[in-house]
Amino acid sequence: MQRTTIRAWSWTHKWSSLVCTAFLLMLCLTGLPLIFHDEIDSALDAGGWVPANPNGPMLSLDAVLDHALANRPGEVPLFMSFDSDRPVINVTTGPTPDAPGRQMHFASFDRTSGELVPPAPDAGGVMDFLLQLHTDMFLGLPGMLFLGAMGLLFTAAVVSGVVLYAPFMRKLAFGTLRVSRSRRIKWLDYHNLLGIVTIAWVLVVGLTGVVNTLATPILDYWKNDQLADLTTAFASDQRPPLPDQLSSLDAAVASARQALPDRVLQFVAFPGGDFSTDHHYAVFLHGTTPLTKHLITPALIDARHGQLAAVRAMPWYVKALSLSGPLHFGDYGGLGLKLAWALLDVFTIIVLGSGLYLWLAKRASARLRPTEAELLGASGTS
Repeated sequence: MQRTTIRAWSWTHKWSSLVCTAFLLMLCLTGLPLIFHDEIDSALDAGGWVPANPNGPMLSLDAVLDHALANRPGEVPLFMSFDSDRPVINVTTGPTPDAPGRQMHFASFDRTSGELVPPAPDAGGVMDFLLQLHTDMFLGLPGMLFLGAMGLLFTAAVVSGVVLYAPFMRKLAFGTLRVSRSRRIKWLDYHNLLGIVTIAWVLVVGLTGVVNTLATPILDYWKNDQLADLTTAFASDQRPPLPDQLSSLDAAVASARQALPDRVLQFVAFPGGDFSTDHHYAVFLHGTTPLTKHLITPALIDARHGQLAAVRAMPWYVKALSLSGPLHFGDYGGLGLKLAWALLDVFTIIVLGSGLYLWLAKRASARLRPTEAELLGASGTS
């Protein structure tokens, strides 16, 4: 590799790393506890809620919906979701079908009795705070897109680091640690070794993180592209049905399950919301394997009359978004994979911190090094 080429790659590596390092350190530090989000929540909720009638019959979805609307008079249903490990149904309501997030109300109901389920403790909101900081730095979509740009810079830093590694290690065996040399040389070797060892992981986590930051525009495009054509059969001035105009939710879910018999119910979006049309229930179902349980397929049911309108497989870009979440946090392979993710996260923190140290040490060394003029002046006075 020519010297000018090495200089160009070195410039790319230095500045792409410096610009994104502080934000990547924040993401790695906040991401470490988020890897174990489920385990932390379970530990905080140990010995907590139990259903009122553990061996009793389950209430219908329509009955639970009635309890949810009675709990919030005057509001309309927006979403219904289902806990996978306990008989709990979660219902989100709001004053209007298109209510913004700050006006939504989330409540959980015991499916054996219809009673409210108290919210699980969350360590004073620490985990929610970390998730918000990790996701968008409390800046909403601009914050998400900014972190996505930092992820792309990080990818450039990783790729340029790999390109530079080959000529740098030309005279050294792979993985050499010159522990008898200066502190800066030792940290340079640790930086290079850990950087190469974690390269595949950081690229996967970095690129899936970038995809996750595009969730809002991806879902908006899906809605405008895939759902808009289903409204053509309805009058343009026809508003979403009121709760007393909705057909049976149980019948709608049964129709969706009949159309997708090998899928499991995940959540229901009511008419007028972001994940449905103004005229349909959107019943989302997912697969049963470790991979397909993250891939959802919506069945759209006419909300007034109950007929199946369409089954729309998600396009590739939504599937990519669905798979990016579990790949990013390593929550698709059990505790063992999470521990591996955490160890690699720690290695990445060391790589980022050592890179910053090496840059600062090099600048300090350059300031302390005598200039050519100083050397000439010293020789002339001796």
